[in-house]
Amino acid sequence: MSLSTHVLDAARGLPARGVAVRLDRRDPDGGWTTLAEARTDADGRIGEWGVLPGPGVHRLTFDTGGLSEFYPEVTVAFTVTDPERHLHVPLLLSPFAYSTYRGS
Repeated sequence: MSLSTHVLDAARGLPARGVAVRLDRRDPDGGWTTLAEARTDADGRIGEWGVLPGPGVHRLTFDTGGLSEFYPEVTVAFTVTDPERHLHVPLLLSPFAYSTYRGS
């Protein structure tokens, strides 16, 4: 399975470069284990994590403090059911709102 993300600064209409993002996996006991950390590139993307997440519940935590005065971070949890399929989890962020979806 491969995983990518893309952060867009909707207030400026530009990719959000340099955003720190953490990838975690939910443990059987309900805790979380960090699998990788990365920063978005000049196009606001992270395409390579250096790990394969595998089946289960995962989350991406975006450090959005420099982009939103209201949301210091955004966490998006998702379930990997097909480890053969690529997952793209974009984040569209504005000062007082955000949205995400399963991309391709």
